[in-house]
Amino acid sequence: MRVAIIGGGIAGLATAYELELARKAGSDVEYELFEASSRLGGVLSSTEFEGTVIERGPDSFLTEKPAALQLCRELGLERDLAPSNDAQRKTFIVIRKRLVPLPDGLMFLVPTKLVPTALTRLFSIPSKVRMGFELLHPPRPQEGDESVADLVRRHYGQEAVNRLADPLLSGIYGGDATQLSAKAVLPRLVEMEAQYGSLTRGMLAGMHARKSEQSNGSGSQAKTAPRPLFTTLRHGMQQLVDAVTAKLDPSRIHLSTSITALEKSKDGWFLYADGIAARFDGVVIAAPAWIAAGLLTDVDEVLSGDLRDIPYSSSVTMNLVYDGADLDPLPEGFGFLVPEVERRSMMACTFLHRKFPGRTAPGKSILRAFLGGARNPNLLSESDEQLTHRVREDLMDILQVSAIPEYIEIQRWPRAMAQYSVGHLDRQARIRDRVARLPGLKLAGNAYDGIGISDCIRLGRQAAKDLIGASVAIMHQDDRATAR
Repeated sequence: MRVAIIGGGIAGLATAYELELARKAGSDVEYELFEASSRLGGVLSSTEFEGTVIERGPDSFLTEKPAALQLCRELGLERDLAPSNDAQRKTFIVIRKRLVPLPDGLMFLVPTKLVPTALTRLFSIPSKVRMGFELLHPPRPQEGDESVADLVRRHYGQEAVNRLADPLLSGIYGGDATQLSAKAVLPRLVEMEAQYGSLTRGMLAGMHARKSEQSNGSGSQAKTAPRPLFTTLRHGMQQLVDAVTAKLDPSRIHLSTSITALEKSKDGWFLYADGIAARFDGVVIAAPAWIAAGLLTDVDEVLSGDLRDIPYSSSVTMNLVYDGADLDPLPEGFGFLVPEVERRSMMACTFLHRKFPGRTAPGKSILRAFLGGARNPNLLSESDEQLTHRVREDLMDILQVSAIPEYIEIQRWPRAMAQYSVGHLDRQARIRDRVARLPGLKLAGNAYDGIGISDCIRLGRQAAKDLIGASVAIMHQDDRATAR
């Protein structure tokens, strides 16, 4: 079986890795990976400046999702896994130039503790009163999809949308709470509303159930330490890219190679790149959905249309390395988020030397700013000087940091983050149905079933396993037919 992988980001690399494992284990499988740019890894990109790790893309992955952690261990990277410093995990929200910490007991968007919610400066008194009465919400049956903003507004009011949902989702998705799908982004809250009515009561019930399970199942077993929220690699996420690449056959990797067309034939797929045509039994498109849409226009117009309708946001990351003394006194915590109503250039800022200590040179500190997103995509067209001026102006207003950074690294990511807009799950069901009608075709990446690194790895490896499984099934059918 010959498989073409289109896209050399982490999803495409995970696909190739799984196929390489199968090939070395004796499976009759060959693969070729095609990447349009001059490097592998996609948005995973790291470098170093005088002993300080610089992350141009994602700085870590969620520990609770196992795919990335498992892959790191398979690759022999376990000793270089670095947990987030959760003892200092505090996040601030910028409210009129002031840093207001998220109140204790806030479970993502749901307040679960009365006193911290009552005392926080994050919400006004009318909003706090509304949060109290939210406990009286009756169950609401699941109907059509709605935006996250609509869901949060119905329970906690517009201020909770402005000061909580918007900055949190901008930090995760680079998205707009008024456009993101509640069912796709917050399925747990949608289920809670249907069962309990009140999100707060639902969250408290879930917490109580988990505590009961732990106490009933613990017995004499020693309690295990809580896992860190985030995990990274000591020398940056580029380590993961390099480790996967080292396991692959270099002759099967084609950089700076754009796929110009894709055709479905009776016995497979024809792929065209730079005037060269090659036949494959299977194709995994691990490129953004809008690229997949262009390649599949002549194969399945309906599928292409649904893929093209998946929106994307763009972003800019800026790493600023300082002498640590120039940032004192920096507030304790991981960083801050900026609501759209604050009309700032930055969406968020991470104190990266606090989040992952040990990756910064002695005496140095690093601030990592995020700009753009769904709220301000035009920033990508501004010059480095303009972007630097914007960020330094915001840092002065918010942190009173006037020092000149020793080093600045700016990276633009156009159309890099898929947005799970209202109706996303219905669209995904249609996409799965159309793909199932095209034997040998698989899709992987952040546009489908999870935006994180672990999600992309899981989808890439599963695509490879599915193709191998389908190939084995066909071989068994052929053997049975021959025997008859």
